[in-house]
This record gives sequence, C-alpha cells and structure tokens, in this order.
Amino acid sequence: METGGSLAHTIRKPTLTPKAIIHQKFGSKASYKVEEVEEPTQNGCPGLAILQKGPCLYRCSLELPDFSVVSGSFKKKKDAEQSAAQMALEKLGIRPSVDNLTAEEAWTDLIARVKYIFSNEFLAGLHPLSSHFKAALCRVGDHDGSIPASVIAICDGKLNNLCKIINPKVESHPFMVVSYIMRAATGLPELVVNPERQLSIRKENPYPPDVIESSVSQQSESITTMAIYIPCSPEKAVEPVILNISPKGYYLDVIAQKLGLSDANEILISRTIGKASSETRFYFAASKSYLLEMSSDLLNAKAVKFGGPLNARASYICGQDIYGDSILASIGYTWKGQDLFHEDVTLQSYYRMLISKIPSGAYKLSREAILAAELPLTFTTKTNWRGSYPREILCSFCRQHWLLEPVFSTSSIPKKASLELSRLNKKLKVSESAEQEVEYANGHDIVDADAKSVGMGSSFICEVKLYSKCQDLILECASNVLYKKQNDAVQNASLKVLSWLNAYFKDIDMPLEKLKQLANVFDIKFYPQNFSKEVVSCLSVENFQNHDTLGGKVPESNGISIPNDVVEDDVSSIDIEGPDSGVCPSYGSLLCVCYSASLVTKGELQKELLESAEEFEFEMGTGAVIPCLEAVVTKMSIGQSTCFYTELPSQDLVLAAAKDSANALAFLSSPCWLEYSIILLQVTEPPEDRMEQALFSPPLSKQRVEYALQHIKDSCATSLVDFGCGSGSLLESLLDYPTSLETIVGVDLSKKSLSRAAKVLHSKLTMMSDPEAPCKSIKSAVLYDGSITDFDSRLCGFDLGTCLEVIEHMEEDQACLFGDVVLSSFRPKILVVSTPNYEYNVILQRSNITSQEDDPEEKIYSQSYCCL
Repeated sequence: METGGSLAHTIRKPTLTPKAIIHQKFGSKASYKVEEVEEPTQNGCPGLAILQKGPCLYRCSLELPDFSVVSGSFKKKKDAEQSAAQMALEKLGIRPSVDNLTAEEAWTDLIARVKYIFSNEFLAGLHPLSSHFKAALCRVGDHDGSIPASVIAICDGKLNNLCKIINPKVESHPFMVVSYIMRAATGLPELVVNPERQLSIRKENPYPPDVIESSVSQQSESITTMAIYIPCSPEKAVEPVILNISPKGYYLDVIAQKLGLSDANEILISRTIGKASSETRFYFAASKSYLLEMSSDLLNAKAVKFGGPLNARASYICGQDIYGDSILASIGYTWKGQDLFHEDVTLQSYYRMLISKIPSGAYKLSREAILAAELPLTFTTKTNWRGSYPREILCSFCRQHWLLEPVFSTSSIPKKASLELSRLNKKLKVSESAEQEVEYANGHDIVDADAKSVGMGSSFICEVKLYSKCQDLILECASNVLYKKQNDAVQNASLKVLSWLNAYFKDIDMPLEKLKQLANVFDIKFYPQNFSKEVVSCLSVENFQNHDTLGGKVPESNGISIPNDVVEDDVSSIDIEGPDSGVCPSYGSLLCVCYSASLVTKGELQKELLESAEEFEFEMGTGAVIPCLEAVVTKMSIGQSTCFYTELPSQDLVLAAAKDSANALAFLSSPCWLEYSIILLQVTEPPEDRMEQALFSPPLSKQRVEYALQHIKDSCATSLVDFGCGSGSLLESLLDYPTSLETIVGVDLSKKSLSRAAKVLHSKLTMMSDPEAPCKSIKSAVLYDGSITDFDSRLCGFDLGTCLEVIEHMEEDQACLFGDVVLSSFRPKILVVSTPNYEYNVILQRSNITSQEDDPEEKIYSQSYCCL
C-alpha cells in the first residue's frame, strides 16, 4: 500500500473535475445531498452473536433540472459527490477531455491566458492578481497601470502549469515563467512590454472609466509592517527594516526602494516560504541579462544565468536561487479579500525559518522548546511521543527542500513469515544505563514495546522513498523490523530517514564513505548524485550561522570560562535543592518538568530569559531533550529543583528562541553563558509491557498467554469459555494452533471490545476452509455480552475456562464473587487464571505490600497462575 507523493508526473491538460463542469453548466440549479450509509458487514459465521458495523460510508444524490442521479457508496464525501457528477455527465453525453497538451498548444493557451488577465472582466473579479491590477492603477507617472511580470508569474497558477508543459525545466527554474509571460505579451498588440530590465506589462488602451471606478478601492490608512533585509555578502548582518505603505502607494514600489531600485518593475519575487497559503516571499533585483533572447528557440529555451552573486542565506531558506541583496517580507493580496494582507517578519521568525530546514529544528519548533528538545532517537509509542510525528516532519522536510511528498509503502507480513523474519532481527538488549540505551539506539535496530513482540497475527514493515520534483530517486529506506501496527512501521521508518538526514546536516563535510556507513546503519540506500543535486547543494545553516551578526565574527562568549559546575563535565557536582521524595526517573519513564533557559552575563549581573515552559514532558532514555538536561534530571526526584550552566548553543538557536532579538544580540556581544533552571514535577512509570520489555524476552504478558495456550493444548478439551475475553486476543490465538477444541465462547461487559473480537474471529474463521488452516476442528464460535460475576446457564459445563488479565481490574468484592460463581456454578473442569505483577493489581496493592517489597527480585518475577 503506497501513500504520499504520486510518481505519475506526466503533466496533463488542465481539466475541470466532473463537479466543476456541472457547476459551469447548471450553477446553483445543481443540488447535492450527501447522506451517511449504514452497511453492517455480514459475518456469515454461525454462532457469532455480535453484528459487525462496517466502515462509515457516504452516498450522494445530485438533483438537476431534468433528472437526478444517486452515486454508489464511498468512504469520502467528496468522492461520492464527484461520482454523482460523473454519472450526470455520462447521462448528458459529456466526456471531459484528458488529452495531453503539446508544447505548441500550451504556448497558444498561454498567450490566450495573458490576454484574458488584462481584460475588463478579469479586473472586476476576486483574484489576488486583480487586486494588484487595481493597486497598479494608482501608480503615478509612466507606471500607471503597469504590472510587474513577476507578480503575474506568482499569482496565476494556470500560467505556471502551461509554462511547465512548454518547458519542464521551469519546475527547477521558476523564474523562467517571467520570461515566457513577457514573450507572450509581445505577441498581443493590445499590450505594451517595457524595455530591458523593466519586467512589466500594461494595456495599450486604458481601462474604461466606469470599469476603473467600480474596481479600484484605495486603502484608507497607511500600513506599517516589519521585514528582514538580507545582504548578499555573508559578512554583513541580517537586519530588520520597516515598510511604510501610504494609502495611495503600491507596496512593491516601497520594497523596491528599500532594495535601492527605482520601482517594482525591476523586482523578481520568489515562491512562498513555508505553507502554500503564506504570503512570505523574497524580493530581489532582476539582472539586466535576465530575459531570454527573443530569437532563441521557444521550446528549447535554457535557464538564464544571473550575472550577480548568489545570496546564500536567502537561497537556502527559499530553496531556489536568490541573487544580490534581498528582502524577506510577508505581505500581499489573498483570495479572501481585496485588502492588503501583511504581518511582521522579525529576526526571530527569520531564524526559525532557518532552523526549520533541519529535521531536529522542525521537531524543536513543534515542541516550542528550541533550547531544550532534541529529535528523539526512537519512536516508542504515540502516547509518549511529543511534538510533530516523524512522518509529519519528513513530509515537511520534503516541502522545505522542494521535493515530492515521500512515498510510504507498507506491507503486511503473515504470522508464519513474520515469526521467521523476527528470528533474523537483532533483539534489543538491556543496557545498564540510560546512556548506553541511547548509544545503542543511535546505531542499531530500534524496536518499540509493541514492535519487538510480533504477536500472534500479521505484522507490518514499511519502505520510504524520497524523490526530486523531476522524479529522480534520492534515497530509500527499507527496514526488516516488524511492527504490530501499521502506523508504528511508518513512523519508525520515517524516523530512520530523519535521523540520517539530521546526522548529515550536523556534519555537512562528512566524507562520502562515512555517510554511506551511516546510511547502512539506518537501512538506507541513497544515490549520491541525486542527493548532492537536491539536498547537498542547499547550503546548511552551519555554513553561515555564525556570520549573521556581529560583522561575521563568532561572539567571544563561545570561548569564555564556564563555572565549575557545568553539567557536561560532572553531573554529580550539580547542586540539587529539596528533599528526596524517593520517586526518581527510570528508563522509559514519562517525565514532566518546569524549566527556563536564560542568557547570563559573567558574574550573573544581567539575565535575559530566552525560553520557558511550565509543563514540559519527555520520555526518559530516548534522547528527546539535550543530553545535559537529561543527565541532570536522572539525579533528581519529584519536587526537587536545580540550576546549572552550559556553553552557548549555536547562535541561530539562541536567536530563534529569543523573543527580544535586540537584547539577545547585546548579550551575545559580551561574555555570557546559558543558564537552565529545572523543577521535576512528575514521573510516570512506563506501562507493564514496556517495563517487562526491557527485562524479559519474550515479555511476561506474552509468556502468560503462551502458558495458557500450552495448558489448553495439553488438556484435550473440546469446549472452552474465556471469561473477560475483551477484543478476543486469546480466542484469536487459539485459531493459530491445532487443538482438540470444537466450541469456543467469549464473554465480556464491553460491547465495543466484543465487536472487535467478532471482526477478528470472523476473518479467521472464514479461512478455515483452507487446507493449511491450523485449527480446523472448531465448529462454533460464540460471543456473549454479560458480566462474569452473574450466573448464566449458557456458561456452564465447559471443559476449560480461562480468565487472563481480568481480575486486576475488579474490586475485591467482585473478585471474590467471581471465584464463587465460577467454581460453584459454572464449574469448568479446568480453570486457568493469570494476572500481572502485584503493583498493577488493585487487590494486591491493598494487601501487605511491604512483605512484597522485601525481595525486589521476587517482585519483578512474580506471576500468578491458578490451574484447578
């Protein structure tokens, strides 16, 4: 099963969806009505008492003036609507064209599109580009009504698609669109193309006065917004600038003046930074040699080589080449209205864009803990993971670096094959310390509590592939580690790719052989040429992060003498305040801390708060926080606090965290270090399966089930009742082994669990006709909704009764009642009961726990079985 970016990259003629065609022809006369369809799945299995509810489906009815149609059932509402529209088109005899456009046809359509954009009809419409036209009609002098070609290129997606058909190189060189627009305009006598370096177009004949009066709406107040000026030279500092836009002014003219240009006709505009809906872009001067030669072959035109120097910092953030000095601003017209949208771009937001290009930076931002968090080394459970999930971060990374969406291919491995494959995998060994655990996880197969124990059913593996926009395969990660859940397989495969990319960005000068060795550790195969072209060519933050301020010099604070109690050298020297509560973190625990990180000058005369959190959670031992913070917390117990110092992290991290960039820069210009203050608020021990995962292989929970299965096989029983069957895990397991059982019954209070059990048993029992089915003797499977403490004659007289992992959920009086009912009324010939360790058993916790704690080893290995 594949998800993510599609590889069907053939560009087809822009076509309307069936629903869009219906709207064009009928408008509001077309009425869609979507309803939810209840289609319960028939189990077809005799004796199963629980009906299985099928997936949520939708059906759409489309009413047109002359007839109506009803679609089939679909999982998504929009699919049902499109299906109904398609059925209506078939009745009308309309067939949407899906033919590919030739380059010549695309060029003809491009000219027609440019002509339409300058029409009276387009000016009156609601479109971001029409808002630019209205603002341009207020420009003074020769620029009145003149539209920069770069604006047309970024605002009209249809023109971009047509240019990609004409020349696929446009995908990698988006500024070529401007040249094609200019050349298309020269073939339209009603338009005027300005001469060299004046990348603008205007109408030869002005718009009629009535059209102008009805369309032009001027802003009533001046607008002031903050932007960032990024010099081309890395030796010059990045600094904020203020854009003041008057009511009658065109904001692009203001940006041009800040760049030292005469007007907006000399500007080129980048694609959006971040989300597609964002208006954050780079603005820079166009080169005199920018335009394609008018005599050159239209369809084989090459990308223009700019004469100016490359702006490394702007290009890295943007993902496309930016030349000369540039301005980063978030301003423009949107689809939502005619007013000019704007928001401040500060130094903090600039540095956040910078660090978001790296996987660890994206994770830090998602946690709002730039100075404390780190990209975890392992994905254990969704419950313990904090911040954006690995798959989300990987998708974001691909968008940031202008790659296709990652392709995830998951495969379901049947039980027999998964057991065989699991024997080939390395098992996670128990380390004596959290530090060893992290070291192991950083270089070996990583398997979570659910993943390592493959279980009794199918397991999943996941393969991830990254492609460039030109469909070149950059890397693929194919791990043979098995996971019980499909999502876990996807998340862990994504994390492997992220971890490898992260290691590269931290050491961009890493030799190729070392990079290959690291790729092998993470089950990654990458293609150096494509990787170099698409990723390595993007300058890393490390190339210039220390040149962004202070004239390109590294602050002296990086070399100052840090106090003796710096945690990186000696954790034991940290001064911890507060009484020892006796509750300390352990590997796998979920910790909650209150922390703050501040810049402190020598002698602690001044302090600047950078980052703080009242409640910050992370899983111990997964590398989810910076090493020094985790090392300190291991020495603390709940309620204790401490304060320690570290050397300054990289400057981009400090400025990305700082709310007041000016103050932070002032601190960085003098000797200072970073101070952390921490209070340990809460420690949540991992669930039993996670605890025993670290100590037992296979886990105790699985050992208890295997113990019960062995007794069932040895008993030669023909009938079995499972008290508290839950989702049917034991009953399902019975179908994987040959036994003498002919009748199996499950009873539980939870109808939801019984519904899941019914689905599982149904899928297994429908395969019983297979000659290789393990247990073909079972003739009847029944599920009952009821309490196991109430007498039910249907549960009497069975050869064998089981009650696994149930009694610990009962109150003491219920447990006693269960024993009386089962032993005196139901009276199975054999009864197998199991429960987890005493600390997870409510009844045992109320008994004499101190006697249990006398021998820690006894506590760890305690298991409770009862065979009667």
